[in-house]
Amino acid sequence: MIVTGAGSGIGRACALALAREGARVALVGRRKEKLQETAREIGKAALVVAASVSQKEDIARILDQTVAHFGAINVLLNNAGVLHPGTVEQISEAQWDETFNVNVRGLWLLSRAVLPHMRKAGGGSIVNVASVLGINGARNRAAYAPSKGAVVLLTKCMAIDHGHESIRVNAICPSFVETDLTAAVISQAPDPQAVRRERIAVHPLGRLGQPEDIAGLAVYLASDESSWVTGTVFPVDGGYLAL
Repeated sequence: MIVTGAGSGIGRACALALAREGARVALVGRRKEKLQETAREIGKAALVVAASVSQKEDIARILDQTVAHFGAINVLLNNAGVLHPGTVEQISEAQWDETFNVNVRGLWLLSRAVLPHMRKAGGGSIVNVASVLGINGARNRAAYAPSKGAVVLLTKCMAIDHGHESIRVNAICPSFVETDLTAAVISQAPDPQAVRRERIAVHPLGRLGQPEDIAGLAVYLASDESSWVTGTVFPVDGGYLAL
C-alpha cells in the first residue's frame, strides 16, 4: 500500500497503524528525513519514497518503486496536503495554485496511476483524507475548503466509476487535528492561545483531535472489514458538525 504525507501527523499515524495490522507500506512525502523516522518505527515492512504528488514525473517513480519492492498495490491513502489561510482577497495566486496542485491534482494523479495496479490485484481501496471544511465552509479558508470540497466529490465520482471493478473509494473528513500543519497555522495568529481555545470550544468533546483519532478509521477502510463501503464521506470531528 501507499500512504502519502507519511512523515508526520495523520499520514504517519495511519502508516504506523496500518503496519501494526500487517500492511507493507510505501511511505511517500517531500521530507525524506521524516519518512525515515516513520520507517524506523515500522521496520522492514516500510519503503521510503521521497517525492511530491504534485509533480507528475514523481508519480511514476512512486508506482515503480512500490511495485518493484512489494509486487502489487491494493491500498492507497491520499493524505498529503497543504493549508494556506486567507480570504479570496488575501490568498495569492501561488498559494491557490499550490493548494489545488497538492490537495486535488496530486490526489487525482496518484489515484489514476494506481487504478491499473488495483485492477490487476482484483480490487482495492482508495482512502482520501479530506476535511470537515470540504462539507462546511469556514472563515479564512477560501482556498483550502474548496480544495477539500473537490476531494469529497472526486471521491464519490471515483466510487461510482470503479465500484464494478471492486475498487472502493472513501473519504475521511477530520476536523482540527493537532499536526505540524495546524500548529503552523495557530502559531501565525496574533494570540495563538486564544485561537487554540476557540478551536477547542467548537468541538463538543472538549478537545482537539490527535492523528491517532483518524488512524483507526483508515485501517477499517483499507481492510476487508469495509468491503461493502464505498463513496462514503466520514466526518471524524469531535462533534464539530453537530453544532
